[in-house]
Amino acid sequence: MQEWRKMSAADLGRGIDKGEIDPVTLCQTYLDAIEAHPLRDRIYARVTADRALSEARAAAVRAKAGQRLSPLDGVPISWKDLFDSAGTATEAGSKLLEGRVPDRDAVVLTNATAAGLVCLGKTHMSELAFSGLGHNPSTATPPCVNDENAVSGGSSSGAAASVAFGLAAAAIGSDTGGSVRVPAAWNDLVGLKTTSGRLSLEGVVPLALKFDTVGPLCRSVEDAALLLAALEGGKAADLRHSDLEGRRLAVLRTVALDDLRDAPAAAFEAAISKLAEAGAEIVEIDLPEVAEAMPLSGCLYTTEAYGLWRDVIEANPDAMFREILERFRLGKEFSGPDYVAAWARLDALRAGYDAAVAGFDAVLLPTAALLPPALERLQQDHDFYVAENLLTLRNTRIGNLMGVPALTVPTPTPSCGLMLMCPPNMEEAVLRIGAAVQDVLI
Repeated sequence: MQEWRKMSAADLGRGIDKGEIDPVTLCQTYLDAIEAHPLRDRIYARVTADRALSEARAAAVRAKAGQRLSPLDGVPISWKDLFDSAGTATEAGSKLLEGRVPDRDAVVLTNATAAGLVCLGKTHMSELAFSGLGHNPSTATPPCVNDENAVSGGSSSGAAASVAFGLAAAAIGSDTGGSVRVPAAWNDLVGLKTTSGRLSLEGVVPLALKFDTVGPLCRSVEDAALLLAALEGGKAADLRHSDLEGRRLAVLRTVALDDLRDAPAAAFEAAISKLAEAGAEIVEIDLPEVAEAMPLSGCLYTTEAYGLWRDVIEANPDAMFREILERFRLGKEFSGPDYVAAWARLDALRAGYDAAVAGFDAVLLPTAALLPPALERLQQDHDFYVAENLLTLRNTRIGNLMGVPALTVPTPTPSCGLMLMCPPNMEEAVLRIGAAVQDVLI
Protein backbone atom coordinates (compact mmCIF):
# COMPACT_ATOMS: atom_id res chain seq x y z
CA MET A 1 0.00 0.00 0.00
CA GLN A 2 2.88 2.36 0.57
CA GLU A 3 3.64 2.31 -3.15
CA TRP A 4 0.21 3.85 -3.76
CA ARG A 5 1.50 7.11 -2.29
CA LYS A 6 4.12 7.36 -5.06
CA MET A 7 1.70 6.66 -7.89
CA SER A 8 0.09 9.22 -10.15
CA ALA A 9 -3.57 10.05 -9.63
CA ALA A 10 -4.33 8.54 -13.04
CA ASP A 11 -2.64 5.25 -12.13
CA LEU A 12 -4.53 5.12 -8.85
CA GLY A 13 -7.75 5.67 -10.79
CA ARG A 14 -6.88 2.82 -13.13
CA GLY A 15 -6.16 0.59 -10.15
CA ILE A 16 -9.59 1.38 -8.71
CA ASP A 17 -11.22 0.71 -12.07
CA LYS A 18 -9.55 -2.71 -12.31
CA GLY A 19 -10.59 -3.64 -8.78
CA GLU A 20 -6.97 -3.74 -7.62
CA ILE A 21 -7.30 -0.74 -5.26
CA ASP A 22 -10.11 -0.25 -2.76
CA PRO A 23 -10.96 3.48 -2.43
CA VAL A 24 -11.56 3.18 1.33
CA THR A 25 -8.24 1.47 1.95
CA LEU A 26 -6.54 4.02 -0.31
CA CYS A 27 -8.10 6.92 1.59
CA GLN A 28 -7.16 5.42 4.96
CA THR A 29 -3.60 4.90 3.73
CA TYR A 30 -3.30 8.62 3.05
CA LEU A 31 -4.99 9.59 6.30
CA ASP A 32 -2.66 7.33 8.27
CA ALA A 33 0.36 8.74 6.45
CA ILE A 34 -0.73 12.31 7.20
CA GLU A 35 -1.31 11.52 10.86
CA ALA A 36 2.11 9.88 11.23
CA HIS A 37 4.15 12.36 9.22
CA PRO A 38 6.47 14.56 11.33
CA LEU A 39 5.85 17.55 9.03
CA ARG A 40 2.09 17.10 8.90
CA ASP A 41 1.28 20.31 10.77
CA ARG A 42 3.49 22.34 8.43
CA ILE A 43 1.63 20.96 5.40
CA TYR A 44 -2.03 20.50 6.35
CA ALA A 45 -4.04 23.26 8.00
CA ARG A 46 -7.00 20.94 8.53
CA VAL A 47 -7.62 17.29 7.69
CA THR A 48 -11.21 16.36 6.82
CA ALA A 49 -11.05 12.67 7.67
CA ASP A 50 -14.81 12.13 8.12
CA ARG A 51 -15.61 13.71 4.77
CA ALA A 52 -12.82 11.82 3.04
CA LEU A 53 -13.87 8.42 4.34
CA SER A 54 -17.53 9.08 3.53
CA GLU A 55 -16.62 10.03 -0.04
CA ALA A 56 -14.27 7.04 -0.34
CA ARG A 57 -17.00 4.63 0.80
CA ALA A 58 -19.35 6.02 -1.84
CA ALA A 59 -16.62 5.66 -4.46
CA ALA A 60 -16.09 2.03 -3.44
CA VAL A 61 -19.78 1.26 -3.92
CA ARG A 62 -19.73 2.86 -7.38
CA ALA A 63 -16.57 1.00 -8.36
CA LYS A 64 -18.07 -2.38 -7.44
CA ALA A 65 -21.22 -1.52 -9.40
CA GLY A 66 -19.26 -0.43 -12.46
CA GLN A 67 -20.67 3.09 -12.14
CA ARG A 68 -17.56 5.22 -11.59
CA LEU A 69 -18.14 8.93 -12.18
CA SER A 70 -14.76 9.72 -13.77
CA PRO A 71 -11.26 8.26 -14.23
CA LEU A 72 -10.33 9.82 -10.85
CA ASP A 73 -13.39 8.60 -8.92
CA GLY A 74 -12.10 7.55 -5.48
CA VAL A 75 -8.71 9.31 -5.70
CA PRO A 76 -7.82 11.42 -2.61
CA ILE A 77 -6.54 14.96 -3.13
CA SER A 78 -5.85 18.07 -1.04
CA TRP A 79 -7.16 21.62 -1.40
CA LYS A 80 -5.38 24.92 -0.78
CA ASP A 81 -6.89 26.78 2.17
CA LEU A 82 -8.63 29.38 0.04
CA PHE A 83 -11.23 27.06 -1.48
CA ASP A 84 -14.45 27.21 0.51
CA SER A 85 -15.49 23.86 1.98
CA ALA A 86 -18.82 23.63 3.77
CA GLY A 87 -18.49 23.39 7.53
CA THR A 88 -14.68 23.49 7.49
CA ALA A 89 -12.66 26.61 8.20
CA THR A 90 -11.23 28.36 5.15
CA GLU A 91 -8.81 31.05 6.31
CA ALA A 92 -6.45 31.67 3.35
CA GLY A 93 -3.43 31.46 5.62
CA SER A 94 -4.36 34.65 7.49
CA LYS A 95 -5.27 35.50 11.06
CA LEU A 96 -7.55 38.11 9.51
CA LEU A 97 -9.88 35.27 8.48
CA GLU A 98 -9.44 33.11 11.57
CA GLY A 99 -12.64 31.21 12.33
CA ARG A 100 -14.16 31.81 8.90
CA VAL A 101 -16.36 28.78 8.12
CA PRO A 102 -18.26 28.82 4.82
CA ASP A 103 -21.62 27.10 4.46
CA ARG A 104 -21.04 25.74 0.96
CA ASP A 105 -18.25 24.35 -1.18
CA ALA A 106 -16.49 26.37 -3.86
CA VAL A 107 -17.81 25.57 -7.33
CA VAL A 108 -14.60 23.80 -8.35
CA LEU A 109 -14.75 21.65 -5.21
CA THR A 110 -18.39 20.85 -5.97
CA ASN A 111 -17.40 19.81 -9.49
CA ALA A 112 -14.51 17.69 -8.25
CA THR A 113 -16.77 15.97 -5.73
CA ALA A 114 -19.27 15.28 -8.50
CA ALA A 115 -16.44 13.57 -10.37
CA GLY A 116 -15.82 11.34 -7.33
CA LEU A 117 -12.61 12.92 -6.04
CA VAL A 118 -12.02 12.51 -2.31
CA CYS A 119 -11.25 15.62 -0.22
CA LEU A 120 -8.46 14.93 2.30
CA GLY A 121 -8.34 18.45 3.73
CA LYS A 122 -6.95 21.96 3.42
CA THR A 123 -3.27 22.84 2.99
CA HIS A 124 -1.24 25.76 4.29
CA MET A 125 -0.40 28.68 2.00
CA SER A 126 1.19 32.12 1.84
CA GLU A 127 -0.96 34.67 3.64
CA LEU A 128 -3.84 35.72 1.37
CA ALA A 129 -1.86 34.15 -1.50
CA PHE A 130 0.42 37.20 -1.88
CA SER A 131 3.90 35.65 -1.98
CA GLY A 132 5.81 33.29 -4.23
CA LEU A 133 8.00 31.96 -1.43
CA GLY A 134 5.54 30.13 0.81
CA HIS A 135 6.86 31.53 4.09
CA ASN A 136 4.02 32.15 6.52
CA PRO A 137 4.89 32.84 10.17
CA SER A 138 1.21 33.52 10.92
CA THR A 139 0.20 29.88 10.38
CA ALA A 140 2.90 27.53 9.07
CA THR A 141 5.63 27.35 6.44
CA PRO A 142 5.62 24.11 4.44
CA PRO A 143 9.00 22.55 3.57
CA CYS A 144 10.50 21.84 0.16
CA VAL A 145 10.78 18.13 -0.60
CA ASN A 146 14.40 18.58 -1.73
CA ASP A 147 15.46 20.63 1.31
CA GLU A 148 13.36 20.72 4.45
CA ASN A 149 15.22 23.86 5.56
CA ALA A 150 14.07 25.72 2.46
CA VAL A 151 10.65 27.09 1.54
CA SER A 152 8.44 25.09 -0.80
CA GLY A 153 7.32 27.99 -2.97
CA GLY A 154 4.06 29.86 -2.82
CA SER A 155 1.47 30.61 -2.51
CA SER A 156 0.26 27.01 -2.99
CA SER A 157 3.04 25.87 -0.66
CA GLY A 158 1.23 23.17 1.31
CA ALA A 159 -0.48 21.96 -1.85
CA ALA A 160 2.87 21.10 -3.43
CA ALA A 161 4.25 19.63 -0.22
CA SER A 162 1.21 17.40 0.27
CA VAL A 163 1.86 15.71 -3.08
CA ALA A 164 5.65 15.72 -2.96
CA PHE A 165 5.75 14.10 0.49
CA GLY A 166 3.17 11.47 -0.49
CA LEU A 167 0.33 12.90 1.61
CA ALA A 168 -2.09 13.42 -1.31
CA ALA A 169 -2.36 11.97 -4.79
CA ALA A 170 -2.71 15.48 -6.21
CA ALA A 171 -3.57 18.98 -5.00
CA ILE A 172 -5.60 21.94 -6.12
CA GLY A 173 -4.08 25.41 -5.83
CA SER A 174 -4.46 28.88 -7.26
CA ASP A 175 -2.14 30.93 -9.46
CA THR A 176 -2.23 34.74 -9.62
CA GLY A 177 1.44 35.37 -10.39
CA GLY A 178 2.97 31.90 -10.25
CA SER A 179 1.43 30.32 -7.17
CA VAL A 180 0.81 26.91 -8.77
CA ARG A 181 3.88 26.74 -10.98
CA VAL A 182 6.59 27.87 -8.53
CA PRO A 183 5.81 25.33 -5.79
CA ALA A 184 5.23 22.64 -8.42
CA ALA A 185 8.65 23.32 -9.95
CA TRP A 186 10.51 23.51 -6.63
CA ASN A 187 8.98 20.20 -5.54
CA ASP A 188 9.51 18.36 -8.86
CA LEU A 189 5.83 18.28 -9.82
CA VAL A 190 3.66 19.21 -12.76
CA GLY A 191 1.64 22.42 -12.30
CA LEU A 192 -0.98 23.95 -14.59
CA LYS A 193 -1.94 27.61 -14.62
CA THR A 194 -5.23 27.93 -16.46
CA THR A 195 -6.47 30.87 -18.51
CA SER A 196 -8.23 33.50 -16.41
CA GLY A 197 -11.96 32.79 -16.52
CA ARG A 198 -11.73 29.16 -17.59
CA LEU A 199 -12.40 27.78 -14.10
CA SER A 200 -14.90 29.27 -11.67
CA LEU A 201 -13.63 31.49 -8.86
CA GLU A 202 -16.94 31.32 -6.98
CA GLY A 203 -16.15 30.33 -3.42
CA VAL A 204 -12.43 31.04 -3.81
CA VAL A 205 -10.92 33.65 -1.47
CA PRO A 206 -9.63 36.29 -3.92
CA LEU A 207 -6.32 38.10 -4.26
CA ALA A 208 -6.62 39.91 -7.60
CA LEU A 209 -9.67 38.72 -9.50
CA LYS A 210 -8.44 39.73 -12.96
CA PHE A 211 -5.39 37.50 -12.51
CA ASP A 212 -6.62 34.77 -10.12
CA THR A 213 -6.80 31.29 -11.64
CA VAL A 214 -7.33 27.76 -10.34
CA GLY A 215 -5.06 24.85 -11.24
CA PRO A 216 -3.71 21.42 -10.21
CA LEU A 217 -0.34 20.35 -8.81
CA CYS A 218 0.34 16.70 -9.54
CA ARG A 219 2.79 13.99 -10.62
CA SER A 220 2.09 13.87 -14.35
CA VAL A 221 0.69 15.88 -17.23
CA GLU A 222 -1.98 13.20 -17.57
CA ASP A 223 -3.04 13.96 -13.99
CA ALA A 224 -3.25 17.67 -14.83
CA ALA A 225 -5.51 16.97 -17.80
CA LEU A 226 -7.83 14.74 -15.77
CA LEU A 227 -7.98 17.20 -12.88
CA LEU A 228 -8.77 20.11 -15.19
CA ALA A 229 -11.67 18.11 -16.59
CA ALA A 230 -12.92 17.32 -13.07
CA LEU A 231 -12.68 20.94 -11.93
CA GLU A 232 -14.78 22.22 -14.81
CA GLY A 233 -17.06 19.21 -15.30
CA GLY A 234 -15.71 18.59 -18.78
CA LYS A 235 -13.78 16.07 -20.84
CA ALA A 236 -10.05 15.58 -20.47
CA ALA A 237 -7.65 16.39 -23.28
CA ASP A 238 -6.58 13.39 -25.35
CA LEU A 239 -2.85 13.09 -24.78
CA ARG A 240 -2.31 9.97 -26.89
CA HIS A 241 0.16 10.01 -29.77
CA SER A 242 1.64 13.34 -28.71
CA ASP A 243 5.25 13.89 -29.75
CA LEU A 244 7.70 16.71 -30.48
CA GLU A 245 8.65 15.84 -34.04
CA GLY A 246 8.23 18.97 -36.15
CA ARG A 247 6.99 21.15 -33.31
CA ARG A 248 8.10 24.79 -33.45
CA LEU A 249 9.02 25.86 -29.93
CA ALA A 250 10.10 29.39 -29.07
CA VAL A 251 12.63 30.08 -26.32
CA LEU A 252 11.76 33.43 -24.77
CA ARG A 253 14.96 35.40 -24.22
CA THR A 254 13.36 38.68 -23.13
CA VAL A 255 13.46 39.00 -19.31
CA ALA A 256 13.06 35.24 -18.75
CA LEU A 257 16.74 34.37 -19.15
CA ASP A 258 18.11 37.33 -17.18
CA ASP A 259 19.95 36.69 -13.90
CA LEU A 260 19.36 32.94 -13.86
CA ARG A 261 21.12 31.12 -11.03
CA ASP A 262 23.49 28.36 -12.08
CA ALA A 263 21.30 25.30 -11.51
CA PRO A 264 18.15 26.59 -13.27
CA ALA A 265 20.27 27.90 -16.17
CA ALA A 266 22.01 24.57 -16.67
CA ALA A 267 18.78 22.61 -16.28
CA PHE A 268 17.03 24.77 -18.87
CA GLU A 269 19.86 24.46 -21.37
CA ALA A 270 19.95 20.68 -20.95
CA ALA A 271 16.18 20.41 -21.33
CA ILE A 272 16.14 22.47 -24.53
CA SER A 273 18.87 20.25 -25.98
CA LYS A 274 16.79 17.15 -25.26
CA LEU A 275 13.74 18.66 -26.93
CA ALA A 276 15.78 19.45 -30.03
CA GLU A 277 17.13 15.90 -30.09
CA ALA A 278 13.52 14.68 -29.97
CA GLY A 279 12.75 16.51 -33.21
CA ALA A 280 11.49 19.91 -32.06
CA GLU A 281 12.56 23.04 -33.90
CA ILE A 282 13.89 25.49 -31.32
CA VAL A 283 13.80 29.21 -32.15
CA GLU A 284 15.03 31.92 -29.80
CA ILE A 285 12.84 35.03 -29.77
CA ASP A 286 12.81 38.50 -28.24
CA LEU A 287 9.47 40.04 -27.32
CA PRO A 288 9.51 43.73 -26.36
CA GLU A 289 5.89 43.38 -25.25
CA VAL A 290 7.05 41.27 -22.32
CA ALA A 291 9.67 43.78 -21.25
CA GLU A 292 7.15 46.61 -21.35
CA ALA A 293 4.49 44.65 -19.49
CA MET A 294 6.63 43.72 -16.49
CA PRO A 295 6.73 47.18 -14.84
CA LEU A 296 2.93 47.35 -15.03
CA SER A 297 2.72 44.56 -12.43
CA GLY A 298 3.26 46.90 -9.49
CA CYS A 299 0.18 48.93 -10.31
CA LEU A 300 -2.07 46.15 -11.58
CA TYR A 301 -1.53 43.59 -8.82
CA THR A 302 -1.23 45.75 -5.74
CA THR A 303 -4.04 48.16 -6.65
CA GLU A 304 -6.56 45.37 -7.10
CA ALA A 305 -5.33 43.38 -4.10
CA TYR A 306 -5.39 46.38 -1.78
CA GLY A 307 -8.74 47.51 -3.17
CA LEU A 308 -10.26 44.13 -2.33
CA TRP A 309 -8.68 43.83 1.12
CA ARG A 310 -8.09 47.39 2.36
CA ASP A 311 -10.93 47.58 4.85
CA VAL A 312 -10.21 44.16 6.34
CA ILE A 313 -6.47 44.77 6.53
CA GLU A 314 -6.60 48.25 8.01
CA ALA A 315 -9.09 47.15 10.64
CA ASN A 316 -6.43 44.81 12.08
CA PRO A 317 -3.03 45.30 10.39
CA ASP A 318 -1.07 43.91 13.34
CA ALA A 319 -2.57 40.48 12.62
CA MET A 320 -0.66 40.25 9.34
CA PHE A 321 2.84 39.08 8.47
CA ARG A 322 4.72 42.36 8.00
CA GLU A 323 6.17 41.45 4.59
CA ILE A 324 2.72 40.67 3.18
CA LEU A 325 1.17 43.76 4.78
CA GLU A 326 3.78 45.99 3.14
CA ARG A 327 3.15 44.38 -0.23
CA PHE A 328 -0.60 44.98 -0.02
CA ARG A 329 -0.08 48.60 1.03
CA LEU A 330 1.89 49.32 -2.14
CA GLY A 331 -1.55 49.55 -3.75
CA LYS A 332 -2.08 52.89 -2.05
CA GLU A 333 0.54 54.48 -4.31
CA PHE A 334 -1.58 54.29 -7.47
CA SER A 335 -4.65 56.24 -8.56
CA GLY A 336 -7.74 55.05 -10.41
CA PRO A 337 -6.48 56.59 -13.67
CA ASP A 338 -3.13 54.85 -13.16
CA TYR A 339 -4.88 51.50 -12.89
CA VAL A 340 -7.14 52.06 -15.92
CA ALA A 341 -4.24 53.24 -18.06
CA ALA A 342 -2.13 50.24 -17.03
CA TRP A 343 -4.84 47.81 -18.02
CA ALA A 344 -5.39 49.55 -21.35
CA ARG A 345 -1.68 49.28 -22.10
CA LEU A 346 -1.53 45.65 -21.01
CA ASP A 347 -4.44 44.75 -23.29
CA ALA A 348 -2.52 46.23 -26.22
CA LEU A 349 0.66 44.41 -25.24
CA ARG A 350 -1.24 41.13 -24.99
CA ALA A 351 -2.47 41.56 -28.55
CA GLY A 352 1.07 42.19 -29.72
CA TYR A 353 2.36 39.15 -27.85
CA ASP A 354 -0.35 36.90 -29.31
CA ALA A 355 0.55 38.00 -32.84
CA ALA A 356 4.28 37.53 -32.27
CA VAL A 357 3.97 33.93 -31.05
CA ALA A 358 1.21 32.81 -33.41
CA GLY A 359 3.62 30.75 -35.52
CA PHE A 360 4.84 28.62 -32.61
CA ASP A 361 3.36 25.59 -30.88
CA ALA A 362 4.53 26.81 -27.46
CA VAL A 363 6.82 29.33 -25.77
CA LEU A 364 9.47 27.93 -23.42
CA LEU A 365 11.25 29.45 -20.42
CA PRO A 366 12.62 28.38 -17.04
CA THR A 367 9.81 28.19 -14.49
CA ALA A 368 11.87 29.93 -11.82
CA ALA A 369 15.21 31.70 -12.02
CA LEU A 370 16.43 30.37 -8.67
CA LEU A 371 16.33 27.44 -6.28
CA PRO A 372 14.21 27.49 -3.08
CA PRO A 373 15.77 29.95 -0.60
CA ALA A 374 16.64 28.96 2.95
CA LEU A 375 13.87 29.75 5.42
CA GLU A 376 16.22 31.02 8.12
CA ARG A 377 17.66 33.77 5.94
CA LEU A 378 14.22 34.82 4.71
CA GLN A 379 13.21 35.24 8.35
CA GLN A 380 16.22 37.37 9.21
CA ASP A 381 16.86 39.52 6.13
CA HIS A 382 14.10 41.81 4.85
CA ASP A 383 15.96 42.90 1.72
CA PHE A 384 16.75 39.27 0.87
CA TYR A 385 13.08 38.32 1.31
CA VAL A 386 11.89 41.08 -1.04
CA ALA A 387 14.52 40.41 -3.71
CA GLU A 388 14.05 36.63 -3.69
CA ASN A 389 10.26 36.95 -3.81
CA LEU A 390 10.38 39.23 -6.85
CA LEU A 391 12.84 37.01 -8.69
CA THR A 392 10.88 33.88 -7.78
CA LEU A 393 7.72 35.18 -9.46
CA ARG A 394 9.34 36.98 -12.38
CA ASN A 395 9.13 34.27 -15.04
CA THR A 396 5.79 32.83 -14.01
CA ARG A 397 4.26 36.32 -13.92
CA ILE A 398 4.88 36.61 -17.65
CA GLY A 399 2.15 34.03 -18.22
CA ASN A 400 -0.29 35.90 -15.98
CA LEU A 401 0.43 39.25 -17.59
CA MET A 402 0.02 37.82 -21.09
CA GLY A 403 -3.19 36.05 -20.03
CA VAL A 404 -2.16 32.60 -21.25
CA PRO A 405 -2.25 29.05 -19.89
CA ALA A 406 1.12 27.78 -18.68
CA LEU A 407 2.40 24.39 -17.65
CA THR A 408 5.52 23.54 -15.66
CA VAL A 409 7.07 20.09 -15.93
CA PRO A 410 10.02 18.82 -13.89
CA THR A 411 13.48 18.42 -15.35
CA PRO A 412 16.06 15.87 -14.15
CA THR A 413 17.58 18.65 -11.99
CA PRO A 414 15.84 18.87 -8.59
CA SER A 415 13.70 21.99 -8.05
CA CYS A 416 14.15 23.14 -11.66
CA GLY A 417 11.09 23.23 -13.88
CA LEU A 418 10.56 23.90 -17.57
CA MET A 419 7.57 26.10 -18.41
CA LEU A 420 5.47 25.98 -21.58
CA MET A 421 2.97 28.67 -22.58
CA CYS A 422 0.28 28.51 -25.28
CA PRO A 423 -2.33 31.04 -26.46
CA PRO A 424 -5.34 31.87 -24.26
CA ASN A 425 -7.81 29.03 -23.62
CA MET A 426 -5.57 26.47 -25.29
CA GLU A 427 -5.01 24.33 -22.20
CA GLU A 428 -5.50 21.17 -24.27
CA ALA A 429 -2.66 22.21 -26.57
CA VAL A 430 -0.22 22.98 -23.77
CA LEU A 431 -1.12 19.69 -22.08
CA ARG A 432 -0.51 17.69 -25.27
CA ILE A 433 2.87 19.30 -25.84
CA GLY A 434 3.65 19.04 -22.14
CA ALA A 435 2.95 15.30 -22.17
CA ALA A 436 5.49 14.87 -24.95
CA VAL A 437 8.00 17.08 -23.13
CA GLN A 438 7.60 15.10 -19.91
CA ASP A 439 8.22 11.85 -21.79
CA VAL A 440 11.45 13.27 -23.20
CA LEU A 441 12.78 14.81 -19.98
CA ILE A 442 11.97 12.13 -17.42
